[in-house]
Amino acid sequence: MADDETHSTPVAIVGGGPVGLVLALFLDFYGVKSTIFNTEPNERWHPKGNGQNARTMEHYRRLGFSDEVRKLGLPPDHPFDQAYFTRLSKHEIFRFPMPNREERIAMRKDMPITDQLPEPMFHVNQMYVERFLLQKARASANIDVRFGWQVEWFTQDETQVRIAARKLDSGEQSVWTAPYAVGCDGARGFIRKTLGIAYEGDVQAKGAYWAGQFYSVHMRIPDLYPKFVGHRRAWMYWAVNPDPRTRGVLIALNGIDEFMMLIKPKDGWTEVNTDEVVGWVQQSIGADIPVEIIGYYPWSAGQALVAERYKAGRIMIAGDAAHVFTPTGGFGMNTGIDDSVNLAWKLAAMLQGWGGAKLLDSYQAERKPVGYRNTGASRKYASLMHDAVVPEAIEADGPAGDAARFAGANLTYVRKNHFVRPEHMDAVGVQIGGRYDGSPVVVSDGEPPADIFPATYDEYIPSGIPGGRAPHLWLDAERSMGSSLFDRFGKGFTLLRFNGAGNTEALAQAAAKRGIPLAIVDVDLPEGRELYGRDLALIRPDQFIAWRGDGLPDNVDTLLDKVTGQ
Repeated sequence: MADDETHSTPVAIVGGGPVGLVLALFLDFYGVKSTIFNTEPNERWHPKGNGQNARTMEHYRRLGFSDEVRKLGLPPDHPFDQAYFTRLSKHEIFRFPMPNREERIAMRKDMPITDQLPEPMFHVNQMYVERFLLQKARASANIDVRFGWQVEWFTQDETQVRIAARKLDSGEQSVWTAPYAVGCDGARGFIRKTLGIAYEGDVQAKGAYWAGQFYSVHMRIPDLYPKFVGHRRAWMYWAVNPDPRTRGVLIALNGIDEFMMLIKPKDGWTEVNTDEVVGWVQQSIGADIPVEIIGYYPWSAGQALVAERYKAGRIMIAGDAAHVFTPTGGFGMNTGIDDSVNLAWKLAAMLQGWGGAKLLDSYQAERKPVGYRNTGASRKYASLMHDAVVPEAIEADGPAGDAARFAGANLTYVRKNHFVRPEHMDAVGVQIGGRYDGSPVVVSDGEPPADIFPATYDEYIPSGIPGGRAPHLWLDAERSMGSSLFDRFGKGFTLLRFNGAGNTEALAQAAAKRGIPLAIVDVDLPEGRELYGRDLALIRPDQFIAWRGDGLPDNVDTLLDKVTGQ
C-alpha cells in the first residue's frame, strides 16, 4: 500500500548498525533530526567484533553513556585475561593478565594528569552494544527509527535526496526527501553499489593463515564454567595442542554460559556442519559436555579495501560501505564510528547554516587517508597471526610433559599474539593517533614530526599540532565524569586558553555573529600549555585541533572561514 504523502527528514541514514546509530545519536547531540532505515526489523543478535576501542569509548563518553556501555557483557569482576590451555579442562600453560572493568576504571586515579587513555578500550561483544545503541536511538525524539524498512530506490539533485522505502511486514511504501543522506549499509549495501563507487585495494591471498572465509559461531556451554574454568576465568580461552582442528579460541560473551568461536569451513562445506563443530569444541575442552550451537554467521578475512569516493553529491558513505577490513585488531566498526563522528558535526553545521560550501568535501579528504591507514594496520596485525607447531608431549604427565608445556608457553603463537600486549601498546596509535594533516579545514602550524604518527601503529605521542586529536588532561583528582578536559568541551568549537592567555573577545563576537557555536575554556594547569605548545587552541566539535596560536590572528573571520569550510 502506497503512502501518498512525501515525508521529509534533515538526514536520511540507510543502515542501522553501530555506525548508522552513532551517526544518528551525534546528530541528536547537535540538535539535528534524522531518520534511520534498516532492512532487518531488529539488531542482529549474533556475536561480531569484541572491542570498543579507546576512541570509540571517548565518543560514548561525549554522548554521556560510556559508563553504561561498560556495564554490558561480562560481569564486573570477570577478568579480561588471555589464557592458554592444552585443553580447557586440562593444563593451563600461560596467562596474560588484564584488569577487569572495575579495576581498570579504578586505575584512573593513579594515572598522571596527562593520561591519554581516559576511556580505555573495553572488551564487549558488538551485539550487546548494538542493542544498547538502538534502545538509545528509539528513546530520542529526534531520531525516527524505521527498522524493517527497505530502501528500494533513491535519486538526488542539487537541492535534495529522494528515497523510496517499503515496510517489509506490511508492504507499506513511502517516499522521503532529505537535504542529505548517508549510506551506512555495509560492504554489500545498496547505496554504494547504486552510486557506482568501487573499492580500491586488494584481498589477501587465500593461503594466508588469517584470510578467506570464516564463520562466527555462537554457542552455549552451560557446564564449562562450573566444571572447568570457573576458578580460572578469562576473556579468551586458547587451546594449544597437537591437533590443528582443536586449536580453537573460545571468547566469553556473558561470563556464564555463552561463547563465540571463529572457525574456517572445511573444503566441500556448503554450510556449517554443526555436529562437527560441536565435536571440535568438545575436543578443545577435553570433555564430552553439552554444547549448543545457537547460530553462525559468515565473514571474510584478509581484505583491505577503501572506497574510491566517500561522497557523491549530497550522499555520503560511512563504515563498511567506505572500507572493508580483515577483522584482526577490531578496527572496522571503530573506524566506522569515527567516520560518523567526523561527519555528524559537518552535517549539523550545514543544516544549521554555519557550515561552508567546502565543509562536507573535507569528510572524504580527512577520512579516506585514515581508511587506508587503518586497513593497512589491520592487514599488518593479521600477517603476524600464524599457526603453531605444538610439541607432541604437551599433554603428557611427568617431566617430559612439563618441558613440552614450557616450550608451548613460549611459542610465538602464544607470546607474539596480537592480544598479548599491554594496553598502552595495543595499537594505541591506530586508536587515538589518527591525523587530518593537509585537511582543507585545518590551519597548519608546521610539519608534524614523524614520531607523532608512527608507522608501527603501536605508539601515540600527544601533540598540539593542528590536525590531530586534542591531547587529554585530567582537571581534578576525582577522575570521574566532569573531570576530563574533554568533558568541558562545548557542542560546537571550543577555544582553550592556557595560563591566562590574552583577550579573545573578537573571536567570540565573530562566532556569535555567524551563528557558530563556540565555548571558551580556561585551563590553568601548566601541563596543558606544555602539551598544546601555544597559549590558544581551537578545538573542533569532533575533538580535533583546528588551529593554535599565541594570540588571535588579525582577521578572525578568515580563521572562521577556514575551519568551517567557507
